[in-house]
Amino acid sequence: MQIILRGPAAGYEAEHTARLFFPDAEKAENLPQDSDFVLAQSHLCTDTILLRLHGRLYWKIALRPQGADPEYTLCSLLYTLLGEVTGSTPPWGMMTGVRPVRIIHDMRASGATEDEIRARFLDHFACTPEKFALALGIADLQKPVLDAADPMDCSVYAGIPFCPTRCSYCSFVSRTVGDKATRALVQPYVDKLCAELTAIRETADRCGLHIRTFYIGGGTPTSLSAAQLEQLMSHIAKTFDLAKLDEYTVEAGRPDCTDAEKLRIIKKYGATRISINPQTFSDQVLQNIGRRHTAQDIIDCFAAARAAGHKNINMDLIAGLPGDTVEGFEASLRQAIALDPENITVHTLTLKRASNIVVEHRAADYADVAAMLGKCSLLADAGYRPYYMYRQKGTLQNLENIGWAKPGFECLYNIYIMEEVHTILSAGAGGSTKLVIPGQRRGKIERIFNFKYPTEYIDRFAELLDRKKAVEDFYARYTSQTLCQS
Repeated sequence: MQIILRGPAAGYEAEHTARLFFPDAEKAENLPQDSDFVLAQSHLCTDTILLRLHGRLYWKIALRPQGADPEYTLCSLLYTLLGEVTGSTPPWGMMTGVRPVRIIHDMRASGATEDEIRARFLDHFACTPEKFALALGIADLQKPVLDAADPMDCSVYAGIPFCPTRCSYCSFVSRTVGDKATRALVQPYVDKLCAELTAIRETADRCGLHIRTFYIGGGTPTSLSAAQLEQLMSHIAKTFDLAKLDEYTVEAGRPDCTDAEKLRIIKKYGATRISINPQTFSDQVLQNIGRRHTAQDIIDCFAAARAAGHKNINMDLIAGLPGDTVEGFEASLRQAIALDPENITVHTLTLKRASNIVVEHRAADYADVAAMLGKCSLLADAGYRPYYMYRQKGTLQNLENIGWAKPGFECLYNIYIMEEVHTILSAGAGGSTKLVIPGQRRGKIERIFNFKYPTEYIDRFAELLDRKKAVEDFYARYTSQTLCQS
């Protein structure tokens, strides 16, 4: 299938509306001679959709209502035709955005009624009532967290771009520590990361920021040696006032590099929440995605974490992994629930170009993923509540990723970063600092990007620190005027 876009309104949204029905389609410039295609074309006051599928031609032409949004009307016409021809009804309708819950928060902040919000989802986007109810419930749960936010709050993220092996679905910029050249990078990387975190603390103090949460993610932070992990975490404990944090998370995701000593170090230096991420409890599926551990190793790691005193643990599962089945995913879900972690995050497999899995499989190979997500009713039955959600380009069947938590154990950092509530100061290779205007959560966000690769991060560290001076420039620009307005 080829996607051809023509006219001023035929752009990103039209392309991704077509991908709701044909996820493997490729963008093209001209109509192909033999293969199937979908053409979306906008004119001054009309829209045209042409579809050739299995040798048959379908079309819709519509006059655009006066004053209507050209992009929306084109996408709506495209969505209608493709739905009629394929018989498919995407559960999120024609919504292509990452943050459905954010729409509810934004509309409420602008004074919209609940009926207007419902109409936005059900009529404008053509979402199913079930998906709207899911988004609305999450928005209601998040509301007290958002209402309690202070204009000068922020969070800190520290990234470890190393892993014991690379999972087949992964598209992150990470290096495997089994490689000799990579092992040589780890210690200088940790040294520079500690130095950047010191600079971040000093910057936060000068800007008058209140650090609410701290998150060490990856990659896999526990791919560091015990000594390197202790160096990093002891430095954080000396540099930041941990007593003032509401939450401190460390991803201890993989049992093939997370042992009792590292779990003890994480607890000793103040982490209040960790992640142990099985992705699946099927040994065969673990092998399929390139994991070098068993399901029993995950169970043993979880027990070791409890023995080390960790009382707030998240576990990640992924629906749609190669070789998994609905029954297999349900078994993994039941096993995770049986372990009784405080959080269970369910991701839908996302096919990204930088991952090995895209080369080996097509989106059509994963027909059962919606049925897998349907099994998440087991989480609700076990007392977990959905508290944050996001979607990604390339996610199977345009579905979602959801964090489930027991009441009182919702991850604040996940809410803050997903709903873009406040500034996130990011340290490490590939980090993206997101600057939110104080008191204007719905305003423009400015970004400062760290260097992408560990070698570049180490070699150009002085340049990176100079780039981060933009944080203080940002707050000098906005703090006085926004605080006066509030």
